[in-house]
Amino acid sequence: MPKNLDLFSAPAQSEQAQAAIKIEALRQQINRWAHLYYVQDAPEVPDAEYDRVFRALQALEAQFPGLVTPESPTQRVGGAPRPELTPVRHAVPMLSIHTETDVSPAGAQAFDARVRRELGLAADAPPVAYVAELKFDGLAMNLRYEAGVLVQAATRGDGEVGEDVTHNIRTMRQIPLRLPSDVPPVLEVRGEVYMARADFENLNEAQRERGQKTFINPRNTAAGAVRQLDPAIAAQRPLKFFAYGFGEVTPVEQGGPDFATHFDLLQQLKQWGFPVAAQTTQALGASELIAFHERIAAERDQLPYDIDGVVYKVDSLALQRQLGFKTREPRWAVAHKYPAQEMVTRIEGIDVQVGRTGKLTPVARLAPVFVGGVTVTNATLHNLFEIRKKGVRVGDQVVVRRAGDVIPEVVGTLPPLADSPEVIFVDGVPVKHIHGHPPRETYVPNFRMPTHCPICGSDVVREPGEANHRCTGGLFCPAQRKEALLHFAARRAMDIDGLGEKLVDQLVDGAVVHTLPDLYRIGLVGLLALERMGEKSAQNLLAALEKSKSTTLARFLFALGIRHVGEATAKDLARHFGSLDAILNATTEELLQVPDVGPVVAEAIHTFLAQPHNLEVVEQLRACGVHWPEGPPVERTTLPLAGQTVVLTGTLPTLTREDAKAMLEAAGAKVAGSVSKKTHYVVAGEDAGSKLAKAQELGVAVLDKTGLMALLGKSA
Repeated sequence: MPKNLDLFSAPAQSEQAQAAIKIEALRQQINRWAHLYYVQDAPEVPDAEYDRVFRALQALEAQFPGLVTPESPTQRVGGAPRPELTPVRHAVPMLSIHTETDVSPAGAQAFDARVRRELGLAADAPPVAYVAELKFDGLAMNLRYEAGVLVQAATRGDGEVGEDVTHNIRTMRQIPLRLPSDVPPVLEVRGEVYMARADFENLNEAQRERGQKTFINPRNTAAGAVRQLDPAIAAQRPLKFFAYGFGEVTPVEQGGPDFATHFDLLQQLKQWGFPVAAQTTQALGASELIAFHERIAAERDQLPYDIDGVVYKVDSLALQRQLGFKTREPRWAVAHKYPAQEMVTRIEGIDVQVGRTGKLTPVARLAPVFVGGVTVTNATLHNLFEIRKKGVRVGDQVVVRRAGDVIPEVVGTLPPLADSPEVIFVDGVPVKHIHGHPPRETYVPNFRMPTHCPICGSDVVREPGEANHRCTGGLFCPAQRKEALLHFAARRAMDIDGLGEKLVDQLVDGAVVHTLPDLYRIGLVGLLALERMGEKSAQNLLAALEKSKSTTLARFLFALGIRHVGEATAKDLARHFGSLDAILNATTEELLQVPDVGPVVAEAIHTFLAQPHNLEVVEQLRACGVHWPEGPPVERTTLPLAGQTVVLTGTLPTLTREDAKAMLEAAGAKVAGSVSKKTHYVVAGEDAGSKLAKAQELGVAVLDKTGLMALLGKSA
């Protein structure tokens, strides 16, 4: 903007024409300042000056509303709420990339080896060039620009169809509303919307001061803000953005950009005003990918935002096209995860949770702590013996670990003495042992397992040789009731579509369902009385309940939630006895005759079926019409694959792993999850991994789909 341009002087030409010139100049200045402040972290003017010019633009636009455009900086906030989020079909699908769960350097080596193999490169060929990026823990976003103007922003959704969130994305100052004149006519920029840790903490602090509910983690908070119907709410959330690629772009022959590498593409995005992570770099071969992975791992805790790994992409766009896709994942990219993260916090209390099978689990109530990108306030202590083994007491400083999406756990305590020379302190918190610390000479616990269930008041027992305490309330314990209903309705159990967690909460909390047979007695009137239950949803649920009445004995046994009885054991019981009555009347000794049923499992089954209230539930379910085909027991020795162990790995063409497993089990085979010397066959499909390598190492027979069907005596 020329220094001698007085933006606030009286117009010399027509008032509206002069106002248009002033408005455009103000917008350019505000956009420049905003880019310096929000993208480059290099503010050029004080906030007061920015606010003064911003207010001047607002005043001019209020005076000349016909000159207001959607890309104006003033339109980033305060837009009218949308009545709903409309679906957006992506012109180019937003596909996910394969996740490498091997957190060791071998993960990068495996990806490089796959790429070289797919490209047909010889062992002595030059290293492949890659781009190494951060894997942000945020919400994927597609920004569509037409003639340089942002016209649409859409979430990833299912990859094919996302949600229109343009009204909220306009509030984000890191995202340009108008691009330079050299951009192609159609340009879709893809990246990640996220929230910095410091911004998230400040937001939660403000929530606490207002006495309002705090948010769980930065990722969910960012995603929730993006999906708000009211953009004024989104504008209050400190959202940020990193760009990392393109969606649909005008073809080269029609004036679109012509890039040779992915790295060039990222540099152009920066030139157009998009923030690109500073850590993004080029890397040659597996060794430099490993170095990047290790460097980011060391810097991870110091990053101002959460990441859950790094991403490797083949740099050459020509090679990307050559490599193509496998199912719905590109062969030229992979996400490389990191190992579990550990943090230190304090135990403020120990509560007890009751699971669906009656297991009582002590849970540590923690001072909130960030572990693996999530605010953790609770962590499992597993059982009383683990508490004693680790020497955990209320008030202790403890190490909490969270690996991926698994439940956080307390892995150990830290010395209680602040003056211990063996501990490093950061902000008053002990975080590291230097030379270890001697164990407490005497462990004095301040927690005891309850003698009665904290939910239903039933006796709590611990079986001989067992570490866990259990409630004896069975299917009548309210805590077990909800989980029992969800387990009963699960897809691999009774498969009652529509009976989810929220509905089960309503049914149990509203005293509509007390036990499993009550599900089949609700009726349309009872369902319509529930909150947010429409007639169509109610009819669909009733249809699903009616359909579930026709099942198999194995599914029914599994659905009851008998301790130690999984799908495989339920199938073995059904085959061995043939009928439910035979199982109900079986002694422990007779149960021990079932393959893979040992003393512990046999006793658990016998104890469950000996309880009058459990038998009453079974008989009532039968009376409600639940039925299954029965027949004579199947002699396991007559089955063609009896006594043989099979392991499945990789993807089989036109055959799901679940179907393959069912066919093998029907033929008498045991389908195991790992390969050992006792494995008879490994069935390997596309992209078979370490199990195939293990089979080859041990000399185990390897079959493809054709070999599997031949083994089963069927045509492929």
